[in-house]
Amino acid sequence: MENSASKLAHRLGQQAEAVCRHYLAKGYREGRYWLVGDVRNTPGRSLYVRLVDMEKGPAGKWTDAATGEHGDLLDIIALSRGHHQLRDTLDEARRFLSLPIPALDSDRDGTRPKAKVPAGSPAAAKRLFAASKPMHGTVAETYLRRRGITTLWSTDPLRFHPHCYYRPSKDDAPGTRSAWPAMIATVTDLDGNATGVHRTWIDSGTLTKAPVASPRRAMGNILGHAIRFGIAADVMIAGEGIETMLSLREVLPSMPLAAATSSAHLAAIQFPKALKRLYVARDDDSAGSAALTTLTQRAQPIGIEVIPLVPHLGDFNDDLQRRGPIRLGLDLVAQLHRTDVGRFLECTS
Repeated sequence: MENSASKLAHRLGQQAEAVCRHYLAKGYREGRYWLVGDVRNTPGRSLYVRLVDMEKGPAGKWTDAATGEHGDLLDIIALSRGHHQLRDTLDEARRFLSLPIPALDSDRDGTRPKAKVPAGSPAAAKRLFAASKPMHGTVAETYLRRRGITTLWSTDPLRFHPHCYYRPSKDDAPGTRSAWPAMIATVTDLDGNATGVHRTWIDSGTLTKAPVASPRRAMGNILGHAIRFGIAADVMIAGEGIETMLSLREVLPSMPLAAATSSAHLAAIQFPKALKRLYVARDDDSAGSAALTTLTQRAQPIGIEVIPLVPHLGDFNDDLQRRGPIRLGLDLVAQLHRTDVGRFLECTS
């Protein structure tokens, strides 16, 4: 019986087109690839899945050109089905492949199964966050300050790990280090329960992102949840990256913020019950536009007003660094609802 995730991923890759037709049915085949909008099965061609083994990699591997996200067909199953646990994804894969689903140890002898912490699970994410330390005085704090972010509070969901494991991928150069300093951010649901973490690996020599293929990665149950700065009530801002949201806090210090970690996750973010107005801090690209469209379609029918916040440059951290907080604040005056200017905006003069 094939129990390991890697073996199941390989088996799925051998039937890559069938998997895509089932879980990404709104896409289509073009040459040796399956094209679709994103992992949520949105029509489009941003995400491409290899249908055959190629020099670039094996069948079943996928990349979203708009977001930079990538993975295998197990990831497609997990994201498309909204799974919270690895076991659910593996069971679903076995059902698709017509493989037997193994019984838990407790099913066999009536005892509780031994506690395990699967790699990438919410439990593993909590363990990593617990092993991290406060960010004050660390490389991670310096990394943010060099990006113009100086408003950092002890209550922020950010910590630091001096030697965070990095799993090199095929896109990394040979000999890439397997551990780097990292900023660790906890991802929570609307009730404040930790569901995952986001890691930003840092080069302590240059105080920039580590020179690896994927300097940002999330683990755990991320879909629908976010890295939260403040408690949202009737108004909040949601966006993709941590630096984007913290850049906005430089001029909107009391505004509740939520970083969803990617455009795909931004589109799926959960809404607080009391929310009446949602600002979407979108990146100035096609993925940001698609996320805004999806959020608007979800929010408007339940009475939530959606207002886009568009950066002058590529993203709001670019604006903060190159235009400064005063000009950033002035840019936001024209985009915020008039009642929120006096309520949240820091003085710009």
